[in-house]
Amino acid sequence: MATKIDAYQCTECGWTTNRWVGRCGECQTWGSVAERGAPKLRSVSVSAPTERAVPIAQVDVHEADRRLTGIGELDRVLGGGLVPGAVVLLAGEPGVGKSTLLLEVASRWARGGQTTLYVTGEESAAQVRLRAGRTRALADQLYLAAETDLGTLLGHVEQVDPSLLVVDSVQTIGTADADGSPGGVSQVREVTAALVRVAKRRGMAVVIVGHVTKEGSIAGPRLLEHLVDVVLAFEGDRHSGFRMVRATKNRFGPSDEVGCFEMGDAGIVEVPDPSGLFTSQASEPIPGTCVTVTMEGTRPMLAEVQALVAAVPNETPPRRVTHGVDGSRVAMILAVLQRKAHFPLSRRDVYVSTVGGARIGDPAADLAMAIAVASATVDANYHKRVIALGEVGLAGDLRRVPGLERRVGEAARLGFELAVVPANNRDPHSRLPDMHGLKVVEVATIAEAIGALGLSRAGRSDPDAR
Repeated sequence: MATKIDAYQCTECGWTTNRWVGRCGECQTWGSVAERGAPKLRSVSVSAPTERAVPIAQVDVHEADRRLTGIGELDRVLGGGLVPGAVVLLAGEPGVGKSTLLLEVASRWARGGQTTLYVTGEESAAQVRLRAGRTRALADQLYLAAETDLGTLLGHVEQVDPSLLVVDSVQTIGTADADGSPGGVSQVREVTAALVRVAKRRGMAVVIVGHVTKEGSIAGPRLLEHLVDVVLAFEGDRHSGFRMVRATKNRFGPSDEVGCFEMGDAGIVEVPDPSGLFTSQASEPIPGTCVTVTMEGTRPMLAEVQALVAAVPNETPPRRVTHGVDGSRVAMILAVLQRKAHFPLSRRDVYVSTVGGARIGDPAADLAMAIAVASATVDANYHKRVIALGEVGLAGDLRRVPGLERRVGEAARLGFELAVVPANNRDPHSRLPDMHGLKVVEVATIAEAIGALGLSRAGRSDPDAR
């Protein structure tokens, strides 16, 4: 006997319920729950399996050997290359370079002697051919098709028999077997499920391009991210050529790695050593600047923080302007500088920014921001190339940061002379060794860090600073 259970479904995330509600219980979206089609059955008929289950030790592990894409930064994010039968979802904002990157991947895959099929639903074949000529992505084993029908796409797969399939994008592919128009929740779910099935059956790697919403999340049902094996986020500022590919889900490797690229006139190129992109090229330290080392996955990356402090008239409220850093975090650091290090900042405009469009969310950059503001306040610089690492507490103390040895090692490799880091509170007799000409100074408070750099010459005329 058929009964209706979970007869209502959210069109945004796929959450189901047995009664109508005005707000989705999963994604909290209003007005997205609608009645869905046929009722479910209480029982399911038993069918004979096509393949017999085998002990796990007898499964041929070599069938899942990784294959390099030819782009080292992408292979790094994937965990060492593409696994046959894996389905990868690459999502990013319009114009960030998703199609350019995947066309380069398809070209290098084909140059390695493996057949590649690139299916575009957003452009014509001639338009993709023009881009391939501009970026030098032409290859004999690279096949191109412009299709928006899922059945025709699968027909191309049967004819070409590729080892890599690129679909650009999943929101443009539709099928008559699902309700709605291409890009809708039902269509995206059915198209992705079909691609996953054919990928597993043929042992073919599939890379799908996905759109994002205005909030930055992947468009379509949340089920889309569960269906695929790997989810990659392609990030970048359209006013800057720097791009980052970040893994948010990876069934075959780490999910915290990032790959660095740079977009230019000739296409997209990988950046194996991106530390120099976010630091200025000044030969001597400049007042109001400080360099820190952030961690992107397991990769240490240098970032420079710049600060400007200017006095304001008494009748004008001071301004706090930030770019590339969290404004609330900067406000907290300014309060700690004023109360614990006696810097008169209550009647000063403070501007804090990063170099090269970098976005810093690592708490380890707190000390660098504090030193940059202190240096700008007294208009004095330090005579060595300095990096600063440490999370600033409300009591003015410095807390240890993860991966400290790796961060300091990266600074030593790039020729820095002095590293100001938090003291090792767990073992007062344990100290980081100096390395490659880099002297390591361990301090316990923000006042000690400023004093170690000779920046504690701020006046105390401001009563609020006491």
